[in-house]
Amino acid sequence: MRNPHNEPLTDSFDDGTARTARSAPQRRCVLSGRTAPREELLRLAVGPEGQVLPDAHAKAPGRGAWIGANRVELEEALAKGHLKGAMARGFKTNALRLPDNLSDLVQASLTRALTDRLGIEWRSGNLIAGSDRIAEQARSGKVHWLGHASDAGEDGSRRLDQAWRVGRDAEGSGLGGTRLPLDRAALSVALGRENVVHLAVTDRAAAARITAQLARLTHFLGQGEQAGGNPEGSRSTDPPLTGKAA
Repeated sequence: MRNPHNEPLTDSFDDGTARTARSAPQRRCVLSGRTAPREELLRLAVGPEGQVLPDAHAKAPGRGAWIGANRVELEEALAKGHLKGAMARGFKTNALRLPDNLSDLVQASLTRALTDRLGIEWRSGNLIAGSDRIAEQARSGKVHWLGHASDAGEDGSRRLDQAWRVGRDAEGSGLGGTRLPLDRAALSVALGRENVVHLAVTDRAAAARITAQLARLTHFLGQGEQAGGNPEGSRSTDPPLTGKAA
């Protein structure tokens, strides 16, 4: 894991660009040894006094390591000392301080990275909300990604899913919006408006940026790959994150 594999930090993950798998910088997970595009991994930054904290945007200066573990795997690695051992060997120091609640901090960091991205796309005009407006844009074939709050009603979600299928000439395909691991309170905070239940993206690159952040969070939560890298979306019924978690 030495610095050549992880440093120097030459560019930021969350720089607003969508990279192909071939062009994406590669990093190695210190726990599994798996090499993957850095967009799929999470950076752990090492502070000047050895403190280890999640760096979801990969912008913190100094040394860092990368992990691709989900929450269960990370908690097991922490309990058995595997993460600290791997980082100590890589950096050749035992002066590392991993917080007991690192898993909680990672989840909060990945959640914030997703809600920050939603807010950026909203302010950029790439994200729309409101059932009527989304339905209109979806039927016109202008929606590249569709998302529903975890506590969205089934009837409203089905109506928008159907409008999306019509606009994409995909009736009968089962195509549907992504059931997000965020409730309407969290989405409302992210966008700075009240009662956000459904979201749609009208820009293909923006859809890729959102799904990249969403994939990291759902992977960490152990919810599979339903949201990752697929701007066309999917449905799930996994437990939500509330507005407080975001």
